[in-house]
Amino acid sequence: MKVILKTDIKGVGKKDEVINASDGYARNFLFPKNLAVEANSENMNKLNGKQNSVKFQKDQEKEAAKKIAEKLSKISLRVKVQSGENGKIFGGVSSKEIAQELEKEYKIKVDKKKIELKETIKTLGTKEVEIRLYEGVVGKIKLEIISK
Repeated sequence: MKVILKTDIKGVGKKDEVINASDGYARNFLFPKNLAVEANSENMNKLNGKQNSVKFQKDQEKEAAKKIAEKLSKISLRVKVQSGENGKIFGGVSSKEIAQELEKEYKIKVDKKKIELKETIKTLGTKEVEIRLYEGVVGKIKLEIISK
């Protein structure tokens, strides 16, 4: 019997997946516990509509991320920090500070977790920083770290 799972079930399948289950398993376990519904034409149409809606939403989010990536490629962000005589920074520039500067200067809100820094920046100069905006969409900004 073909059924559509309503939730993730370990060892069986993921939510909204169509699987073949034995009649007894479906009627005695999945249906009474409301874990699945029968894969008839009505339920399959609902599932297809839901999947199309999710795909459309993801496409919209990806397009928005591409537009932001395009804006970011034109940005040269300046961060002013205190530094010593030899160009070393007191403390460091972290992804949190970069996100705050982007929002303050350019009104672009980016989650600090999406900014790719292997470690905090501890020297003056120009760096190129990658920002993972969406799956497969990466924006790059030029980051200038200058002394106050």
